[in-house]
Amino acid sequence: MAKLGFLGKIGKFLKKVRLELRKVNWPSRKDLQSYTVVVLITVVVLITFIGVIDLILTNIISPFIM
Repeated sequence: MAKLGFLGKIGKFLKKVRLELRKVNWPSRKDLQSYTVVVLITVVVLITFIGVIDLILTNIISPFIM
């Protein structure tokens, strides 16, 4: 077995990466869109929740600080 140089190792690695990526079960366009909507809704809900908690805690704690 011949010893591979640096560029040969990179080429071998990239071939293996390509083979592995062919095995991936990629989502359809419809699935991707629905997943994106779920993520965006989740982010908006969490931002709202954290904002409300922050406002509540600020109003509770601020009289003690000043």
